[in-house]
Amino acid sequence: MTLLVLGAIALLTCTGILSLLPFSSRRLATAIAALGGVAGCGLGAYAAIRVLLDGAGGDVALAWAAPIGPLVAGVDALSALFLAPLFVLGGVASIYGSAYLLGEPGDRSLAPPSLFFNLLLASMAVVIVARTAVLFLIAWEVMTLASYLLVTFDHEEKAVRRAGWVYLVAGHVGVAALIALFLVLGRGAGSLEFGALHAAASTAPAAVVFALALVGFGVKAGVVPLHVWLPEAHAAAPSHVSAVMSGVMIKVGLYGFLRALTFVTPAGWWGPVLVGFGAFGALLGIVLAAYQRDMKRVLAYSSIENMGIILLGIGVGFWGAWRGDLRVAALGFGGGLLHVWHHAAMKGLLFLSAGSVLHGAHTRDLERMGGLMRRMPWTGTAMIIGAAAISGLPPLAGFVGEWLIYLGLIGRGVTSGGGGLAALLVVGVLSLVGGVALLCFVRLVGAALLGSARSDGAAHAHESSPWMTVPLWALVLCTVVAPLVPGRLLAIQSSAIAQLGGAGVAERLLAESGALQPLVGCGIGLWAALALLGLALVRLIGRRAPVDDTWGCGYVAPTSRMQYGGAAFAQLFSSVIPSSLRARRTVDPPRSLFPAPGRFESDDADPLTRGLYEPFFARWGDRFAGLRWLQQGLLHVYVLYILVVVLGGLAWSAFHDWLGR
Repeated sequence: MTLLVLGAIALLTCTGILSLLPFSSRRLATAIAALGGVAGCGLGAYAAIRVLLDGAGGDVALAWAAPIGPLVAGVDALSALFLAPLFVLGGVASIYGSAYLLGEPGDRSLAPPSLFFNLLLASMAVVIVARTAVLFLIAWEVMTLASYLLVTFDHEEKAVRRAGWVYLVAGHVGVAALIALFLVLGRGAGSLEFGALHAAASTAPAAVVFALALVGFGVKAGVVPLHVWLPEAHAAAPSHVSAVMSGVMIKVGLYGFLRALTFVTPAGWWGPVLVGFGAFGALLGIVLAAYQRDMKRVLAYSSIENMGIILLGIGVGFWGAWRGDLRVAALGFGGGLLHVWHHAAMKGLLFLSAGSVLHGAHTRDLERMGGLMRRMPWTGTAMIIGAAAISGLPPLAGFVGEWLIYLGLIGRGVTSGGGGLAALLVVGVLSLVGGVALLCFVRLVGAALLGSARSDGAAHAHESSPWMTVPLWALVLCTVVAPLVPGRLLAIQSSAIAQLGGAGVAERLLAESGALQPLVGCGIGLWAALALLGLALVRLIGRRAPVDDTWGCGYVAPTSRMQYGGAAFAQLFSSVIPSSLRARRTVDPPRSLFPAPGRFESDDADPLTRGLYEPFFARWGDRFAGLRWLQQGLLHVYVLYILVVVLGGLAWSAFHDWLGR
């Protein structure tokens, strides 16, 4: 099966390159890349599922050998668990992306973004199958650069250029930590092959490896407080790229983190630390999502929230495994990893829906939408289903994983000691996160789809083509069907969970999956009730009823400006959160007897960016500006600098050898 995955990677890469050949044809370039994307992702998804079902993986040594060892690729259960959503969502996004790019105004070539999208899918797959640090880091860098080039697709806009710059800087901060991580691991193992790293697990310092992995992979995964690139990049990128970045790429960061933890002996504090990071990230992410004006920034912060939930579940798993509580470990790992799959479908659905809204209404601003449900019924219905699912409402996909995490936390909470009390407190935090998520997505759906149009773009919005709406409904199907077979999905994931928590945890998970059958029955009952309610509404709407004007509070001619927008909906909630987390608002109201125009501005920038990172980098930038005298602009001066560094390195090496004798 490893060869099939490598074949899928090669197919994605080759068709991406082929899209450059008809450089003058926009339609042909996107068609070639999309066909290659669908074929490659279909092949890769088949191989990943077969590995999860049969365990038929294995390693393959590539013909080209690097100077420090062979390049090895392999697929095991943990890799296959992350490859499956990558290829499924990647194939859906390939179809959608072709139509989305063709709808972009202008006549610029679409071959480069078609190539970069296929390269992004291929490089993420290589990261997951890499079995040596060299191949892993090369693929990681290609993934970062390909996604950067896609994020900056609309580089004419200043905000897009800034988003790309922030993403690139954050990505290379993470790479620096990853290089340090593999150097620490390789020093103890004597090799950079993953097999050797795993065999030498007891020699690596667990605390150092955990910290470097959390920073290096946490940047890509959007773990708070390393998340600041995510809302910028996801909002700027084309919507099918945002769907893949949010649904899959940040999970690649999670995969890398879990893979790194298999190289060291587990420590007892891993679980509580991950639970703490996850709970804090989930709460902060959804609080910041609740008042954003940009629809895609709402979804980006929601991804931070859901990564927090996944990290929380995995933390519960490690917590239970360390204490020998197989039930808690099984529920934690099962809920967290099941949410990995569910979130890929839900967030892919929502970002593709947002792209359809942008395509039809030409705006991402919630304050300039309204009334889109009437004009875009297929997109609107899909968005409502995705919003309900991401809010954790039954009987949709988001509920099942969170339900397992709740059970794991409660199971840990009923035990004695301070850890039990902490687990119950986290139950309260997770409940608060769910409540705010519901408020957030009721606001998004209400402001975007209901009411009256608040701009010309919304008033003249149109439904997207079937090439964009059919992929939406494919993900709707995943979101609806997945919670009806939770036991089967957990059984498929059990082999990957055994790699993280042990065979005992996987066996206990299979036993616990039977407890989900009542949820399936409740889900079917809820769908039946919703179907009956829908039929009743259809009959009610079909009846003729008297029509009259709504009371306008004394206004003769009510306008769309008199309805609640997104900001008004979130105002009460925003007033109770800490002031440091609120949007910055500038209000200049009319004051005279015959008032002149007033002014209202809202800055929704990330509070950690504006309050921590921007002042930090500005301060150190000013300090390093004093070293600009070193930039002479003369070649022989730079050659002298190189010579000084080389001589210094040789002197240090000689001195180090002399001390060792």
